Amino acid sequence: MGKVHPQALHSSTTCNFTCKQETFTLWMKSLVLNGKGCTVFDSNGQIAYRVDNYNCKHRDEVHLMDQNGDILFTMLKRLYKLSRFWEGYRFPATRNDHKGPCFRVSKSYKISRGDSIYEVELGLDKNQPYIHKIESSTCNSACKISNQFGAVVAELRRKKSRCGVELGDDVFTMVVEPNIDLSLVMGLVVAYNLINCKI
Repeated sequence: MGKVHPQALHSSTTCNFTCKQETFTLWMKSLVLNGKGCTVFDSNGQIAYRVDNYNCKHRDEVHLMDQNGDILFTMLKRLYKLSRFWEGYRFPATRNDHKGPCFRVSKSYKISRGDSIYEVELGLDKNQPYIHKIESSTCNSACKISNQFGAVVAELRRKKSRCGVELGDDVFTMVVEPNIDLSLVMGLVVAYNLINCKI
């Protein structure tokens, strides 16, 4: 059986913004025994981000951490009428945080060419909201994050080995375009997977 990524136990420093296109491996597994979560490796096989949920029964609060275990985003599940969405707060947050969320991800009921659409509201903590979109393909587990101008800023697809064999339905390649906040993209990817109960 092939490795998800070699040298997985070493860590490296993660830059917040990309200066060039970068590729990551997203493994939908926690490194904690019996935990739920995901682990993100950079192109050198170093741990870049992780989500470890120790309480599998109550997943209404999830933390995105860097390789050192420092919290970058706290994500809280919200319910409003019949809709369910996730909000992301920078650094540790509480349910009574008055600053407001940095982002909100919710599933749209619009269906485009068989794909699912997720609405992303950003800049809520600065009172300067703008919209991104996550478009998910149901046939191949891929998704794209587009900015307010329609340009793709990040893409997630099933990872393949060098000879073209898919590594499994829980291993993905994530490509992030230049000048993008990596931790924010990771927060959106985690929220998207939480909505789909993959974490």
